[in-house]
Amino acid sequence: MKSSHFLVLIWLIFSSFLSAQATFKYSYIPKKLYHNQIFPITIIHTQSDRNSTTLFEFDSWSNTQPLFEKPLIIKNSNDEFYTFYFKATDREITTPRIFITHNNQSSMLEPQHLYTTKLNKPDNFSSVIATDLKLSSYQISKYDESSYLVTLSIDALEANLEDIHIKDSLDEGFDKFKRSFSKVSGDFFIILPNSMKKLEFSYFNSIKKQFEDISIKLEIQDSTVTTQSDLNPKYDSFELLKKYLFISLVALFFIMFIIKRDFFYLVLGVVSLITLLTFYIPHKKICIQRATKLYILPTYTSRISAIIQDEYNTTVLGEHNGYKKVEYKNNNIGWIKDEDVCED
Repeated sequence: MKSSHFLVLIWLIFSSFLSAQATFKYSYIPKKLYHNQIFPITIIHTQSDRNSTTLFEFDSWSNTQPLFEKPLIIKNSNDEFYTFYFKATDREITTPRIFITHNNQSSMLEPQHLYTTKLNKPDNFSSVIATDLKLSSYQISKYDESSYLVTLSIDALEANLEDIHIKDSLDEGFDKFKRSFSKVSGDFFIILPNSMKKLEFSYFNSIKKQFEDISIKLEIQDSTVTTQSDLNPKYDSFELLKKYLFISLVALFFIMFIIKRDFFYLVLGVVSLITLLTFYIPHKKICIQRATKLYILPTYTSRISAIIQDEYNTTVLGEHNGYKKVEYKNNNIGWIKDEDVCED
């Protein structure tokens, strides 16, 4: 009698497990992948209720783990869709076994075996695979006598932007890199020889299954055209022009005040004079610690142009996201980290 009760109990537990498992299943699994591609896997819950709680846990023994532990959730009527994003870093990929707890009931989804396909890459391929990629803005400025500094603000979907590489670049790096589920964005810095007339690169569009080309003319632009800040480690070529412009405005407004006797021109003259004086405010002086690395770009991936051997006093030429632009010996200008400034 006891054994029959035990069998009934086992059957009820097993039935409960199957019932819970039946409400969770894979809704989308990609059929074709490419090396380093960011790809989604979606799970559907077919008997959802608003007050329910669902927890996902991934087999820690698996070499493939989601980029985010929490899923992107989309609700449609009584169905809930949970999307996790992964990166195809190997030729053969096995997704982790997924353990699901829903309203104190447990279920499990089996691993999925996926394979990557090689791309027939063109010479200008940037190593980026995305469902979409756009330049929100860009800036081209003089880096030194032989090269340009190009700053690209990139917005993309399901993209491995961290792998971007531009052919012929002398140095490159990412700043403000941000990923939120399928969306990814960041500022990409490239130093290119000024003998190049165009920056041309391509990415692979995984929806259209084709390479998309992006082309930019390498011409020095007025900084008002773009939204980027001045990241150029060299002298701002517009600085002198700005000073002459405001000197002319100050003179013009004060002459108009003398002629017209209108205080409106006096106010404009004073405002222009105050703006002009800001160009002559001396830069802040700092002390740099010994053994500090001087970076070409204000990014953690940038090359090092020099090592500051001893404590060195200099002026701050600019600041950007935890870095300070400074000048070292022999007109060597670059970026140091804020933490490398001497303590008071």
